[in-house]
Amino acid sequence: MADTSLGTAAQLKDPNYTPPLGQAIPLGIQHVLAMFVSNVTPAIIVCGAAGFGFGSNSPDFPQMVYMIQMSMFFAGIATLFQTIGFGPVGARLPIVQGTSFAFIPIMIPLVAGKGVDAIAVLMGGIFVGGLFHALLGTVIGKIRFALPPLVTGLVVMMIGLALVKVGIQYAAGGVPAIGTPEYGSGANWLVAGTVIVVTLGLKFFTRGMMSISAVLIGLIAGYVVAYAMGMVSFGNVGRAATFSLPNPFHFGMEFTAASIIGFCAMAFVSAVETVGDVSGITKGGAGREATDKEIAGATYADGLGTAVSGLFGALPNTSFSQNVGLIAITGVMSRHVVTLGAVFLIICGLVPKVGAIISTVPIEVLGGGVIVMFGMVVASGISMLSDVEWNSRNMVIFAIALSLGLGLQLEPDALQYLPGTIKILATSGILPAALIAIVLNLILPAHLSVEATDEVSGGMSGSKK
Repeated sequence: MADTSLGTAAQLKDPNYTPPLGQAIPLGIQHVLAMFVSNVTPAIIVCGAAGFGFGSNSPDFPQMVYMIQMSMFFAGIATLFQTIGFGPVGARLPIVQGTSFAFIPIMIPLVAGKGVDAIAVLMGGIFVGGLFHALLGTVIGKIRFALPPLVTGLVVMMIGLALVKVGIQYAAGGVPAIGTPEYGSGANWLVAGTVIVVTLGLKFFTRGMMSISAVLIGLIAGYVVAYAMGMVSFGNVGRAATFSLPNPFHFGMEFTAASIIGFCAMAFVSAVETVGDVSGITKGGAGREATDKEIAGATYADGLGTAVSGLFGALPNTSFSQNVGLIAITGVMSRHVVTLGAVFLIICGLVPKVGAIISTVPIEVLGGGVIVMFGMVVASGISMLSDVEWNSRNMVIFAIALSLGLGLQLEPDALQYLPGTIKILATSGILPAALIAIVLNLILPAHLSVEATDEVSGGMSGSKK
């Protein structure tokens, strides 16, 4: 329920209204707290996959601190693109931008075990993919027909399924610990389990900000337990600078077909997600539909925010859905509140010690958090699929896309004879699943006989509508 002391009902629904500063600042920071963990996690995962993250003992470990720093800084910059805008760029709505999970399954194969030098390939793909994403703003309304809930729900679910393995590995001790006695130890699972239990307890038995920030508080609880067990080291904090500006082309920039195709393809998914978030904000906060101008502006900002991030060593940006829910809870539609939160993120991004403090979080603590977060990604996809009419035709499309997409992800050696670029894209799982679902949805006839479905499902075709 909205707090009427912040303004009248009409003012609270107005994106251009600014609540009193003493109340607007805490509301802005609240938005940051709701997305903070999700925003920095992709950088930790990508650096870990490349081999210079947690537990790697790599001399390049400080590069992860830099990427965490840039994740905060450019989430703030991209958010300002949305809330303040310039020209056609930006929805001028309270949209919070952050580092996207959707691209992780594309990024991991591109950098796996290749060290910090492989990050240049990511940056090239992020830059080109961001520009392509921005161009989608000109046609986003015309291509939505090709991305119904059957496709988008499947893609979101596949993103979560591609990531759940990472959560388990982190909770057990991280990839560097695999094969050692420490991997999967009771101590590791105690720490990860603390995060999960505290998160669930707060999510279901508290209200307000305590519930909204359940993952963040759960991570703090796990951190305390890990510290008590001697698993926390502050060596990097002392060595980190107090202030630092972003460094253009910090990781370099290299352009490969696999990276460019992968990032451009996932830009479709991110663009559709943003359209949904914009619609959710206007419905939940103002009780109206989003305008075409707002949707196009949000897409432009999404893409340009990503492209600029790639120039400075940050990962792709997208709108954050959890903040859409926060607006519905607070009832405050002010874009200026979110602008204040963006300024807070930018300040954090200019202080490397903040990133260094985050890097002290043991991998097991993060594992407990990402098990919850990645599981929620899967659940979000299933929720989107609940809007699908599960007739015979849609069941077959879903079955084929899921089987091939997930199967190739689980058994990448099945495509060992394909050229490297095609193999990386195909074994991501997400791109083949999305492509198959889109193509089949466009070319298959509207109705498929029940008998045809029963023939391939052994009679388990489910509800026949």
